[in-house]
Amino acid sequence: MRNYIIGDLQGCHASLQDLLATLPPFASDRILFAGDLINRGPHSLQTLRTVMQMGNRAQAVLGNHDLHLLAVACGIRPAHRDDTLDEILAAPDRDELIDWLRHRPLAIHEQGHLIVHAGVLPQWDLKQALSLAAEVEAMLQSEQWIDFLRHMYGNQPARWSDDLAGYDRLRCVINAFTRLRFCQADGTMDFAVKEGAAAAPEGLMPWFEVPGRRTVEVSVVFGHWSTLGLVMRPNLIALDTGCVWGGKLSAVRLEDRALFQVQCPQARQPG
Repeated sequence: MRNYIIGDLQGCHASLQDLLATLPPFASDRILFAGDLINRGPHSLQTLRTVMQMGNRAQAVLGNHDLHLLAVACGIRPAHRDDTLDEILAAPDRDELIDWLRHRPLAIHEQGHLIVHAGVLPQWDLKQALSLAAEVEAMLQSEQWIDFLRHMYGNQPARWSDDLAGYDRLRCVINAFTRLRFCQADGTMDFAVKEGAAAAPEGLMPWFEVPGRRTVEVSVVFGHWSTLGLVMRPNLIALDTGCVWGGKLSAVRLEDRALFQVQCPQARQPG
């Protein structure tokens, strides 16, 4: 069995089909997704159904757009002007799709790789990152999940402490896993800057460049950061290559880090 990890789809179903067609066929292969299965691209409903119908062959971590769908579906957040979620919200299998999505993990440890959507705070080692992800997953899969969504949004607390509790603790965790790009040397998160790594304002750095990061010995795979683009290092793989913006959709085979890519039509103008 081989394991492939695919970057942000954002509702680009045709690009997903093109990429899957380039992968060497093998019935027992697993396809992992780095989050943001839906939104902004033209076929969010079809994309979500396709991944769900893969059954045990597929797994996906939650991204910020996936969580946004949960909040919109529950009436907690309004839809954004550039959302492409209406087909999902009106679908006859809407409830099944929403239920499947909220049972996705925030982090996966597979073949020695830690897979998340956005980032991992430098204070966390692998064990703590997986444990904290499990706390949020348990809440999203519980009867209190809608109440949690009401408290999920906000930029504070921006710095992790083991003493954090309740919704503040869960919010800090979910922001790190699904929104993080830049942070300060002490791990304080910034959510305003979305440019590439070279554009970091003074005092900020990409989360994976923080000195003393405790997951430095683990290979972390993530998406979310299209302006960063493809990065492949011994301990880091960044896979959001801007599919929805007319870039590429990328997959990496975890066993040997072989790269597979397809060129994508531009579904959305940056801005």
